Amino acid sequence: MIVCSVNKIAKMYGGNAIFENISFEIKEKERIGLVGRNGSGKSTLIRLLAGEETPDAGQVHWKKGSVIGYLTQIPDYHDATTTKNVLRSAFSPLLQMEDKMKRLEAEMSLEKNADKLQILIGEYGDLQDQYAINGGYQIESNIEKIVHGLNIQHLLDQPFSRLSGGEKTKVGLCLMLLKQPDLLLLDEPTNHLDLMAVEWLGKFLREYIGTVLVISHDRYFLDEVVNKVVDLEDGEVTAYHTDFSGFIKEKEEKLLREFQAYEEQQKKIKKMKEAIKRLRDWANRANPPNADLHRRARNMERALERIEKLNRPVLNRKKMNLEMDVAGRSGNDVIMLKDVSKCFDDKLLFEDVNMHIAYQDRVAIIGENGTGKSTLLKLILQQICSDKGEVRVGSNVKIGYLSQNIFATIENETVIETFRAEVKVTEGEARGILARFMFYGYAVFQKVSQLSGGERMRLRLAQLMYQDINLLILDEPTNHLDIESREVLEEALADFQGSLLTVSHDRYFLNKLFGKIYWIEAKKIHCFDGDYTWAKEKMDTLRERTGQVRIEKKKEETHSQEKAPIKHKDYDNLKTDLASLEEKIIELDKKLLEVKDLALLQDLYLEKEELEQIWEALCDQLEN
Repeated sequence: MIVCSVNKIAKMYGGNAIFENISFEIKEKERIGLVGRNGSGKSTLIRLLAGEETPDAGQVHWKKGSVIGYLTQIPDYHDATTTKNVLRSAFSPLLQMEDKMKRLEAEMSLEKNADKLQILIGEYGDLQDQYAINGGYQIESNIEKIVHGLNIQHLLDQPFSRLSGGEKTKVGLCLMLLKQPDLLLLDEPTNHLDLMAVEWLGKFLREYIGTVLVISHDRYFLDEVVNKVVDLEDGEVTAYHTDFSGFIKEKEEKLLREFQAYEEQQKKIKKMKEAIKRLRDWANRANPPNADLHRRARNMERALERIEKLNRPVLNRKKMNLEMDVAGRSGNDVIMLKDVSKCFDDKLLFEDVNMHIAYQDRVAIIGENGTGKSTLLKLILQQICSDKGEVRVGSNVKIGYLSQNIFATIENETVIETFRAEVKVTEGEARGILARFMFYGYAVFQKVSQLSGGERMRLRLAQLMYQDINLLILDEPTNHLDIESREVLEEALADFQGSLLTVSHDRYFLNKLFGKIYWIEAKKIHCFDGDYTWAKEKMDTLRERTGQVRIEKKKEETHSQEKAPIKHKDYDNLKTDLASLEEKIIELDKKLLEVKDLALLQDLYLEKEELEQIWEALCDQLEN
C-alpha cells in the first residue's frame, strides 16, 4: 500500500531551482535511502515530505491518518524538564491513563458506598486493561532499551535545555524511535552517534514496524538498513529497488547504457547529416537543379529535427582534486604514550594507556561516546596534560590536525582569507587551489560562518594539503562529507606517505584505510593489529571471556559461602535475602521477554545466571 505519493513537485530558493517535476512513491514497510551529492536538495526534499516546507508546484499526498516522525523536530523544553521526562512524553496518552488510574485508586480507598465503589472498580479495571494492552507496563523497559542502544544513559537526569546540539539530536532521535510513527524521516541520524550506537540503530531500523526514509552518507549503514534507494541528481530522482551496494552497481550499468545509447544516436545523427549534405550536393549539380532530391533532403532534415535528442550522460563529475604531499619523513617513533591516565572532574576517563605509533602506521581510536577518544587526541596534540604517565612526540614529526569543530570561532573572514591565513600564496594562486576543492568563482568570497559542514571540511583539507606535515590527525573526518567526497578523501589518504591517526565511526572508512585499532572500553585501551571488523570480533571474544571470568569468580565466592557455617542470628537475614533475590530474578525474566537488543539480552541473561547461583547457594546454607 502507498503511504506517500509525491507528484511533480518543484522547489526554488532565491530564483534558483533546486529541483522540479519530481515524482515518486513510498510504500508501506519500505526502507528508503535518499542519496545524492551535497547541495543536491536532499534535506529540502525531506522537509517537504515532513510538511516543514511547502512545494512551489506539485503536491505531496499522505495516506489518511499517517503519523510522520521527523528527526529535527526537537521541541524546546523548560529548564526544569529532564531528558528522562522528555523521553517519557513519547507515551503521553499512556501517562494520562496512569494519572487517571492513580486518581481512581485514591477515590476507591476513600469510597464507603458499596455501589459507587463497584462502579469505580469496573472503571479502573477497563482502564487497566487498555493500559496493559497499549504497553503501559513496558514504558520504562522500552525507554531503557533505546537509551541503552543509543548510549545516552548519562543524559537522563540532565536538564534537556542544557544539552549540546549533538546531545539534543541524539535525544530527539531516541524520542522519535519511542513514538514509533508510521513513517520515520531521518536526516543524517548517525552523525552524532558512536560506532556501537550506529550498529544498534542499523539493526533497529531494519526491524522497525513502520516505513523509514533516511539520508545518510554512511555506506555500511545504508547497506544494513535500506531495500530501496532514491537517487537525487541534477534535479531529478531515480529509484533503485536494491540496497546501497546494488544501487552503485545498477547506476554504473545504467550510465553505461545511456552513454552507449547516446553514442549510437550521435552516429545516426552524423550519418543523416552526411546523407542530407550529399542529396543537396547532387541536387545542385544537376542541370536544372533536381527538385526531387531537394525534397528528399528536406524530408530527411525534418525527420532529424523530430528526433528526441539524448543528453550526453556525465560519467566523470567534478570532484575534489586532493593530493597530499608529505614533508621530510619523521623518525621511526612518531607517537608514544606510556602508562597514561586522565581524569576530568574527579571522573577517571582511562588509565595505564600505552600506545605506539610508528612511521607510516595507520591507526584508529574507537570507543563509545564519552570514553575519552577526543581527550586522547588532545593529549597527543599537547593541548592538555596527562595526570600520570608520559606522552612523547617523536623527532621531526609535523602534525596536521582536522578537528570536528572546524572554524567554529571564525565569523567574518571569507573562504579565501581563511585559506591564505594558513597558506601563504597570492590571491590568484589561492583561487586556483580552492577551485580544485570545488570553491568556484564568487564562492571564494563567501563568509566561512555561512558554509555547510561539508564545505568547511573541504576548506580545511585544502589548507592541510599545502602545509608541511608528515602526521595527519583526523577527528571524525568523514562527517558532513557526501559519499563522493569521502571516496576522494580515502584515495588521497591511501596515497599519503606519512602517518595517520583518526577517530571515526565510519566503518567503511576504517576498514579501507586503517590496520591498527586502539579500542577504549571500561577505562582501558585494547590494541588490535587489523581493521575494524577484525578488532570487533576480537573485542566481542574478549567481552565474552571477561563475562565468563566474572561468573567463575561468583561461583568461587558462592562456594566459599557454602562452606561457611550459618549463625542462628543470620537465619532471618538469609530468608530476607532469598526473598529479595527471587523478586529480582522474576523481574529479570520479565525483561528477558521484552528486550530485543542482543548485547543487552546477553548482559541480562548473565546477571540472571549469577543471581540464580547465589540463590541456590543461600538455599543450601538454609538447609544445612
